Parts: sequence; C-alpha cells; structure tokens
Amino acid sequence: MSYASSVLQTGETIKAVGRLHWIVFVRGLALGVIGLAFLWYGYDTQRAARADIASVLVIVGALFLLVGAALLLNAWFHRWITEISVTTHRVIYKTGFIRRHTVEMNMDKVETVDVDQSILGRMLGFGTIRVRGTGQSIESLRRIAHPIELRNAITAG
Repeated sequence: MSYASSVLQTGETIKAVGRLHWIVFVRGLALGVIGLAFLWYGYDTQRAARADIASVLVIVGALFLLVGAALLLNAWFHRWITEISVTTHRVIYKTGFIRRHTVEMNMDKVETVDVDQSILGRMLGFGTIRVRGTGQSIESLRRIAHPIELRNAITAG
C-alpha cells in the first residue's frame, strides 16, 4: 500500500500519481557501459600478449562496473521510495524509507505550479515541478516524469 493511500481522508480519492523519470538511471548505465568497454578492451589486449596493460584495463573496467551498479541500485531505491500524489483535497510528496520526509499541501492553498523543462527534458518527458502555496511551497520535485500532466492534475482543482 502506498503512503498516499494510507493517509486518505473520508471522501478523498487519488487523482494522479507522479513518478521519477527513468533518466535517474543514466549515470549508472553510462558508467556500466564504460566499465564493459574497459573490460572488453582489457580481455582483447590480453590476447595480444600485453598482460601488464590488460590487467590494469580489467581492474579499471571492474571498478567502473561496480560504481555503475551501485549508482543504478541507488537510483532504483530513490525512485521506489519517492511518492508524489495528487488527491481531490491535497498534494502529497513523500520520500524516505526508514526516516520518512513528507510534505502535504491542501488544494485550496495552492497558488501556482511551476514547471521547468530543459530541451532534453522536453524531448524525453521529464522536468522539475514547484508547487507554491499561501505561506509555503513544496520543495522542487526534480526529474519528474510527465510534469505537464501532473501540473494539470494539480491545477484542475
């Protein structure tokens, strides 16, 4: 059960759910590909009887692959523990696994919803959302998938 589902009040329903975009995995994937390239080149060099260079390349490749895997695991975990929900009464943002951080804003307190998208964000469908309300604002929600749809769900009231 999601956090938003567990805190719904009577008569309140979830209108939209936001997620982090898959772009959060790019750094880990890039390092993994670089690591595989080093490993492949190291094993290829080893066949050419240059064992000293080959062993260095294999070690570097393994390190890149290990760091890439750690970044992928971290991105997956961060994506899994982050919830953004728009209900009929509130906007709810939750992150954290053991130590939880939640921010909720009533719909009648929402003044503006800002969406920032780079050129890459426009092409791939991700961006940053800022929900501003009377007296407070929800922190910037970065790398959100389909930010315009989420903004429309918030502003539709």
